[in-house]
Amino acid sequence: MNAREIKRALTRMSLEIMERNGDVSDLVVVGIITRGVSLAVRLSKLMAAEEGIEVKIGSLDITLYRDDLNLQGRDRIPPGELVSKTDIPFDVNDKVVILVDDILYTGRTTRAALGQLMDFGRPRSIQLAILVDRGHRELPIRPDYVGKNISTLREEKVKVQLTEVDEVDQDRVIVI
Repeated sequence: MNAREIKRALTRMSLEIMERNGDVSDLVVVGIITRGVSLAVRLSKLMAAEEGIEVKIGSLDITLYRDDLNLQGRDRIPPGELVSKTDIPFDVNDKVVILVDDILYTGRTTRAALGQLMDFGRPRSIQLAILVDRGHRELPIRPDYVGKNISTLREEKVKVQLTEVDEVDQDRVIVI
């Protein structure tokens, strides 16, 4: 996917989110750090432009919620990574939360994000928006909104590069 295709996918996803949920006043968008936050900001702006109201944005740092934290050991996590960068400056109770990430693979990152999000309250619902679904799920997690499905082998890598995060001047998705 190139920058144009990413923009088109996000525009379609934002329209699907609004169509499914109707009133966006009870909707909040939460991105999983790092690229999920950039995508959440983009989706929020697209919905705000269409609906004429602000769609609140938050971010989740799932480091401490990972199921492989004990396997890696805390000493293997780089210094500073144990300090949460989570920022949810609004109440999630009875809200429709759109959880956003760049790539869905095994489902373990999403599982960690769901666990952390529930620590903030009890949303009315949580819907998952993913830019790239590459399959190979290990957990029963299914996205509600997908930018693009990409068939990959397990040994292949999928990398999303976004202008806001990476040292590239264009947005792109590559399979390595």
